[in-house]
Amino acid sequence: MEKVKKKKIDWATMLTPFAIVIALMVLFMAVPAQSKDAVDLLRDFFGNTIGIYYPLLAIGSVVCALYVAIKPRYGSICLGDCRMPAYSDFKWGTMIFTSTMAADIMFYSLIEWALYGGEQHVQDLGGTEMWTEVFTLFHWGPLAWGFYVILAVCFGFMMHVRKRDRQRFSEACRPLLGDKVDGLIGKTIDVIAIFAVVCATATTFSLATPLLTNAMGAIFGFEGTTAVTILVLLLICTIYTVTVLFGVKGISRLAGICSYLFFGILFYFLFLGGETVYIIESGFQAIGTMIQNFIGLATYMDPGRANGFAQNWTVYYWAYWLVWCVATPFFIALISKGRTLRNVVFGTFGWGLAGTYMSFIILGGYGLSQQFKHGVDVIGFIGAGGEMYEAIMMVFDTLPLPSLALCLLVITMIAFYSTTLDGITYVTSSYSYKKISAEEEPSRKIRGFWSIMLILLPIALLFAENTLYSLQGVTIIAAFPVGILLVLIVWAFFKDSSNFIKNNNHGQ
Repeated sequence: MEKVKKKKIDWATMLTPFAIVIALMVLFMAVPAQSKDAVDLLRDFFGNTIGIYYPLLAIGSVVCALYVAIKPRYGSICLGDCRMPAYSDFKWGTMIFTSTMAADIMFYSLIEWALYGGEQHVQDLGGTEMWTEVFTLFHWGPLAWGFYVILAVCFGFMMHVRKRDRQRFSEACRPLLGDKVDGLIGKTIDVIAIFAVVCATATTFSLATPLLTNAMGAIFGFEGTTAVTILVLLLICTIYTVTVLFGVKGISRLAGICSYLFFGILFYFLFLGGETVYIIESGFQAIGTMIQNFIGLATYMDPGRANGFAQNWTVYYWAYWLVWCVATPFFIALISKGRTLRNVVFGTFGWGLAGTYMSFIILGGYGLSQQFKHGVDVIGFIGAGGEMYEAIMMVFDTLPLPSLALCLLVITMIAFYSTTLDGITYVTSSYSYKKISAEEEPSRKIRGFWSIMLILLPIALLFAENTLYSLQGVTIIAAFPVGILLVLIVWAFFKDSSNFIKNNNHGQ
């Protein structure tokens, strides 16, 4: 591929988020207690006072995505030459899943059901065994993936149909904002976008890496301290920095390896843990219960604040998926060349939901079986103040050859980290250029810069020892402006694609 020239680098867009991240890193490390209080205060406003903003965006994203797929005039639009897709269905699907799901899917699949176990709302609905798995599938289900899908449609149209030479959020707004995206408004949009993806990466690292550290500590006999966790972060950074230098081909190969590792750990839990029937039946039941109650779950807001479940969990998850929207849909769009918009919509939903649901049903279902059939009180341990990571180790201790299972977990998490962050680094590197086509690759130096930058804020958050509540707050705050940008981009897409259809008599 053609090398991108140095003169194309947009230093303002590249360095402004970097300066913000460094400033926050210093702040979190210098005054951790005050920083935590400020984050918690802002989280209360965005997540509690105006929390309905996030589920409205989630529902709207799914509606728009399905409208594009079902309406022939939009769904039949081809991203390039549909006779020659850039990747086979399997490679495309594995990259969609492994490059959009970071190692936190392993963390949440193993423990999220237990975090819901102490919630009053879950007890009011009918109990832990019945409803905890339902909420895991709901929070990682169609409404969550809808953010990715609709933006992948918008960016794919921008890249492969309109063939724009700026791969940025601001460029996606051009049909609506015109030349304003070339000035201060455009740079502001891009800085917000880059900062949001840094926050998303920071939240993921800060939540999932301690699990990786504890697993490695259990295998090799060392204590999982914060200092050790930071060393593990630096090790992961080295691994995915090397990988991203090989470009999309390297990401594709690693995604394939990651998918086999993922299936390996699912096989271990499903067939070697001795709870195959329970896992399948509980998952089957959870899917049915979720479908039956989907509209109620999607619109539940607890206006009287009887339990705060919607604000603490549902709002957080929609915000969490929103901040990942800055990079992930770009990558899905990039690898979807040669496919119709209908294929992008249904394919992304299909591959994404298949991977996430398998993970939560099998890993979460096994944990449920230990809680309710064998008396391993994970919920009680967490409720009494126990660490989430120690609770996960309790579940692993019930498996045959737990050390082998932990080794598989460590390798799989590192692979997930690498594929996801390679995709993010590749996309954010494109933000560093004033002009770059979908066919060009960012230079290795720029990719290396971003791979290092994405590791800084997580280190600061770990140093500050933020709670889960505070880490969720970082995500909810960063997601607010991204939601506004999402609305603008979708609006711009419908305007631009309607003009395209009209001028080309497409779909008539």
